[in-house]
Amino acid sequence: MFKPYIYITLFHLLTVSVVIAEENDALVEKECTRIGSKLGSVNIQDCLDINLTATEGRSVKNAPILLKEYPPLQRRSPLGKVLLIGGIHGDEYSSVSIVFKWMRTLNQYHSGLFHWHILPLLNPDGLLRKKSQRMNENDVDLNRNFPMHDWENTALKHWIDITGRNERRYPGEKELSEPESSWLVDHINEYNPDVIVAVHAPHGIVDYDGPRNAPYKLGRLHLNLLGTYPGSLGNYAGIQRKIPVVTIELPYAGIMPTNKEINDIWRDMVRWLSENITEEAYIESQHNNQVAAPS
Repeated sequence: MFKPYIYITLFHLLTVSVVIAEENDALVEKECTRIGSKLGSVNIQDCLDINLTATEGRSVKNAPILLKEYPPLQRRSPLGKVLLIGGIHGDEYSSVSIVFKWMRTLNQYHSGLFHWHILPLLNPDGLLRKKSQRMNENDVDLNRNFPMHDWENTALKHWIDITGRNERRYPGEKELSEPESSWLVDHINEYNPDVIVAVHAPHGIVDYDGPRNAPYKLGRLHLNLLGTYPGSLGNYAGIQRKIPVVTIELPYAGIMPTNKEINDIWRDMVRWLSENITEEAYIESQHNNQVAAPS
């Protein structure tokens, strides 16, 4: 027989769970309203229908970093874990909008092929201000704020000597000085993705950092290595930690690709992930290619 204090504890736990769920819903609704009011390609209801979660990650202005998980399914084991990130730079609207398009696809067709963690907007302060900007609220380029050995002589020196103190590429006073980049590193450590896909604009190419072979094309975007910059996510995760980082550079920051192009990029990305997400998948794909190659 349950004792009275056990009933009280269970009631307390249920009450706490309800409160947490209500708080999450309120945060997500607020952020979806802001996102839907800012982006022409994502309306408020589109955002709400995704059923995002407000993580513990916060921006400088205390906006929550939203996440959508597509977990493993009972009927199959996923090939691996994929972390998909949009909106690292706040003025690259298309990098956020296209991630919402892909989440709508996964909401309908998630098959359990991969275990997905998706962050549609890492830099809410940069996007959702009156005039969007690349940097976060502290005017730091989040894609130059990731850990580097000897920060002053790598990231800071590059910013001073190579960019001429370009304000749009300021890496911050020290690595992980910004709450958004600091939270992302913690999340990478916790989630331990096999591949990271980061969406940017407007170079119209595919960039890559890390082990194994890069995707030579995603849709009509072809591989064109831009270089690995000190403090970038590609340098930190791809070079230092050996986690493959695929950077999708859309052609325009303010104009979405056509629906066909969006679907073509997605199809090619899923194919590449299937063949490269783990070392075992890569070895198998190489073997299959050799078997299929003409003598």
